[in-house]
Amino acid sequence: MRIALFDSGIGGLTVLSHARRVLPSEDFLFFADRDHVPYGTKSVPAVRGFVREAFHFLVEQQKADAVVVACNTATSVAVDEMRRLYAVPIIGMEPAVKKALARDTERRVLVTATPITVNGEKLRCLISAYDTGGCIDLLALPRLVEFAEEREFVSPRVENYLRSALAPYDLINYSAIVLGCTHFNYFKDTLRQIMPQTVGFVDGNEGTVEELARRTNLRTVPAGERKALCTFFESGRLVEGAEALARIEGYLARAERMEEIV
Repeated sequence: MRIALFDSGIGGLTVLSHARRVLPSEDFLFFADRDHVPYGTKSVPAVRGFVREAFHFLVEQQKADAVVVACNTATSVAVDEMRRLYAVPIIGMEPAVKKALARDTERRVLVTATPITVNGEKLRCLISAYDTGGCIDLLALPRLVEFAEEREFVSPRVENYLRSALAPYDLINYSAIVLGCTHFNYFKDTLRQIMPQTVGFVDGNEGTVEELARRTNLRTVPAGERKALCTFFESGRLVEGAEALARIEGYLARAERMEEIV
């Protein structure tokens, strides 16, 4: 099966890293819209236009059999429209609110995402459905997307940014931090140095891949050394050359390491 993963940038590689290890026999395409990253600080109409262009390329030109919108921001504003336009299975991503709340019924949960996701109707509806105890706080972390795109994961700038953003929260009262943007998964090691050990990380990557398998009647296998083949595109341009491909492999390797941090 020809499966496309789409993101504003390289955040979706954290989803691809997991998907190609549990679905090693499939044929993957990865589309990073690096001409327009980041999405989270742009207008909703602009993001919808970018998503339309990406789907036209992936479904109409590349003939993808299914599309994973590995971007919480794009999901929040455009996935419903894409489902009306295209008949292929389309799997979106939402902050893993339900999963985080199930960890602990008493302590609070901090949901981090981009500004568009934090202020969007989809997230408000999700919280209304599951946060019956009023345990959720929201925090936008837009600069993490910029840091990730610049491959700056562990640095004084990153640490200072996170410490400042998290300072208003008494983190000992929280059970989990939801990483509601796929770019945020790259920073688990830095966050782990800042967060109390009692605060766990929750993201939607594994659940999204499980939903992909369910919707396409595929069977996942335990993650191993074998990885599915993938063709990479940046805003519709084929990624070629040893240096460019090595850069992507570096992101994938980091994503795999970050998956082990809980």
